[in-house]
This record gives sequence, structure tokens and C-alpha cells, in this order.
Amino acid sequence: MIFAEQALLGQDWVSDVRLGITNGRISSLETGASAQPGDTRVKALLPALSNLHSHSFQRAMAGLTERRAAGRDSFWTWRDLMYRFMDHLAPDDIETIAALAFMEMQEAGFAAVGEFHYVHHQPGGQAYDNIAELSERIFAAAALTGIGLTHLPVLYSYGGAGMQPLAQGQRRFGNDVERFADLVSKAQTGLTVLPHDAALGIAPHSLRATCPDDLRALLAMNLPGPRHIHIAEQPKEVADVRAWLGARPVEWALDNLPLGPDWCLIHATHMTPDETARLAATGAVAGLCPVTEANLGDGPFNGPGWLAAAGAFGVGSDSNVRISMVEELRTLEYSQRLRDMERNVLVAGEGSVGHHLYTAAAKGGAQALGRQAGEIALGLWADLLAIDTDHPTLCPLPPDRWLDGLTFAAGQSALTDLWSAGRHQVQQGRHRQRDGILVRWRGLAQRLRAVM
Repeated sequence: MIFAEQALLGQDWVSDVRLGITNGRISSLETGASAQPGDTRVKALLPALSNLHSHSFQRAMAGLTERRAAGRDSFWTWRDLMYRFMDHLAPDDIETIAALAFMEMQEAGFAAVGEFHYVHHQPGGQAYDNIAELSERIFAAAALTGIGLTHLPVLYSYGGAGMQPLAQGQRRFGNDVERFADLVSKAQTGLTVLPHDAALGIAPHSLRATCPDDLRALLAMNLPGPRHIHIAEQPKEVADVRAWLGARPVEWALDNLPLGPDWCLIHATHMTPDETARLAATGAVAGLCPVTEANLGDGPFNGPGWLAAAGAFGVGSDSNVRISMVEELRTLEYSQRLRDMERNVLVAGEGSVGHHLYTAAAKGGAQALGRQAGEIALGLWADLLAIDTDHPTLCPLPPDRWLDGLTFAAGQSALTDLWSAGRHQVQQGRHRQRDGILVRWRGLAQRLRAVM
């Protein structure tokens, strides 16, 4: 049992809440309660966010790509570096890095992750004996850390818009539709090693890495789970897709894909006002990764237009250059302020920006992962985050300002405990497996430093 002096139930803070968990789900919820011997006691309890978009292996690149080369640096030059780095990674390495990233996500307040997994093969493109070898390494990392996992195997067939052949650095990703279906089937079998909250979806990488015929064939298979796709991240991507398909990426997706609440469109940075309104109306989630989008120079999302259209959104750590739930929310709001030269942008009408960002991202992230979470309510997965309201930044604030203080001032130091589907993995700010994970990581880091 958990006893919280305050808990966020719906949109309101409620005092003296006692919560029970059975088989990973919230099974009892009592307000106006008293703490009992043996209860885990916390100051304030929140629904924990889901990290809706991660490439975990890129965590090992953090800090390696921040030196300017001759000429203009861009997403595309960063991508070339990423390809070269990835060729040094063996299956054990991918598991070690994923464990580090998942641990850090939980310490940062994310109870679950959508792993957008596109590294499938050996360097050079030869398949492993088990096509799901690297997916199973992700499963092992999730099992060790206890994070809630929605695994999203990626269909990546072409090197660029117009069905260009895969480049050398992309061959570890490549599958046709038939081989991809075999990968998904084997991943579904492998997923059974994880708790019941684990799920499987699919992720056609992007319009530039697939083609219309392959997308139709993939969707005709009626594979289960959520569907994620990168879209309109870069102006060059928009221009290339338009030159090939005769429409901008979001425009083409709206006219040709069965978009709905089970879809998550990652980034969707470069949209027209009409695309923004139409996409929001489908119920699909905008998968925003503000820290990575800033790091790569992608540009800011059209937050005011999305908000006006009542669009759903969540946040993800994408490249994992910096894993911080509160910094994703803060950077999302600050990107709007910098562009529009206004303050307190992402809230409808009047009210708390931090509260709106947090609660909307909790619901949208859970929706994107096909995860029954995002609120503290009976029957939902117990994805829970405890914060210390005696933290120096939060203690002067009334409850209705706590999420403003958390998002814009206190940061991660105010987070104390986290449960992923009832698994109490972070206690007093530290993950239970932290020490062992760091020993493995430091050994790998020493080898990577020698080759990069």
C-alpha cells in the first residue's frame, strides 16, 4: 500500500490518499485515509509519464556530436556520425546501453518507454541467426530495470525518398515487408519473458524509408498494437517527399493512411495550419521530443495551433542526449516562448502551464504506447511518481503551483520514488539496479572511447 499526503486525482490535488496495487494495477483508492503500518509513505503522488519515443542505443553517443565540422552542421551530418558509431555496437553492447537508458528514464520520472527499435542486423546488414536477436536484448534490459515497455520494431526498407537503395550505414536497419513480419512474430514470442504490461506495436520508420505499396501491405496484416511513424521532422524531408509523392508528408499521411487514436506521429514539426488542424482531429498523438529536436536543430512544434485544435501529445527522449522528463516539458514550452516572444503559451485560456503540460503529456504518452495509464484511477496500471513537496523549490508553493515548480524550477532533484506497473524500481531517487548497471556501462564506455 502507498499512502500519499497529497495525490493528483484527475485534475485536483486530494489529501490523505491510500492506494493499493494488485497484479500491477491500482486495485483500491481511498481518500481521507490514515496511514497504516507498513505503508510506503510519500509526500505527493502523480501519475507517471510514459516516454513515447526512444532510440536507446543513441544514449551512448551523448556528448560525441557537439563539435562543429567544416561547413554547415545539420541533422544530416549528425545522422552520418550516428551510422558510423552504431557499427561498433554488438548485441551485448546494445543491451548494456538500453539498461543504462531505461534506468535513467525511471530515475527521471518515466514509468514506461516506447522503444522505436530499428537496429536489427549485424554491421554490414547480415541477419543474425535469430532475426529478433536485438529486440530480445531490449527485452532483457527492460526485464532488468523493470520499466514498462512498448516495443516498436521498425520497418526500414529504403535509403531515402523515392525508394533509394540503403546506404552502407543503413544496412543494419533494412527489411522488406515479408522479413519484417517474421521479425514481429518472433519479437511477439520473445516478449513473453516480460510482465503483462509489456506490449508490441509497429513502426514504419518514415515515408522516406518506406513506400506507399509497402505501407499498404504492412497495414493489411492487421498487426496488433500502436503504430508510430517519424514525420515532417526536417524541411529537406518535407521537400523530398513532396517531390516524390506530390504532397507534403503529413498531407500525404492524412489522405492515405488510416490515422486515428492508435497512431503516434513523431515530431510533426513542419506542418501547415491546415495539416495541424486535420491531424489533431484524427485523435492521433503528436510525439514530441523537444530536447532532441533542439539538439538537432529541427525547429519548434506548432504548439498553439495544436492546442487550439485540442490535439493529443506526449513527450519522448528520442536520441537520449539528455534524459529528463521535466526538461522535455520545459523545453517544449520554452521553444514556443522563444519563437513567439510570449510567455505561458501552452495552456488553453488561463491557468497553470506546468499542470497542463504534465497532465496532458501523461494521458497522451499512455495513449501513444497503448498503455492503460496516464491517470491515478482504479483499474489502470500503477505507473506512479512521488515528489518531495518539502524540496526547497516546492515548499513555498501551494499545491496548484507544484507542477509549475516541478517543470520550470525544481527539476529532477524533487523526484523521490517511481513505480512501473506497481514495480517500485526507484526509491529515494535511486534505481534499485543502478550500481550493477553502471559497472557494465563503464566497462563498455572504456572500449567505445578507444574506438571513437
